[in-house]
Amino acid sequence: MRILGLDYGSKTVGVAVSDPLGITAQGVEIIRRKSENKLRQTLARIEELIKQYQADQIVLGFPKHLNNDIGDRAVKSLEFKEMLEKRTGLNVVMWDERFTTVEANRTLIEAQVSREHRRLYVDQIAAVFILQGYLDYLSNQKSE
Repeated sequence: MRILGLDYGSKTVGVAVSDPLGITAQGVEIIRRKSENKLRQTLARIEELIKQYQADQIVLGFPKHLNNDIGDRAVKSLEFKEMLEKRTGLNVVMWDERFTTVEANRTLIEAQVSREHRRLYVDQIAAVFILQGYLDYLSNQKSE
């Protein structure tokens, strides 16, 4: 069983995948698009990755505000969730992604990655943090 983790943004989708045992998350790629309306290509690429990694579930970052309110980005993420479920037939779990981009940037800074290069990888690293948070949650549920 593998799980695909996604960090959905207005121009990119960071992608991560779990190992077959569902213990660790690894970055896969960043899907880039020129505009919001190019989702068909994005969805097609996600389908290819699902087949390649034999994923049977998707975890999608849910960008809520600090006060737990849902803004425009979160609404767009929920719409994307519906598209993913219709197109792939897989269950899509929404996962709180607050601070994942901040943590991804901090990790890249600590690794002494230049600002220019951080932009290239931050969404993929954020997807790793989203998926790893979910995997850790599942692991804790099993041990209780």
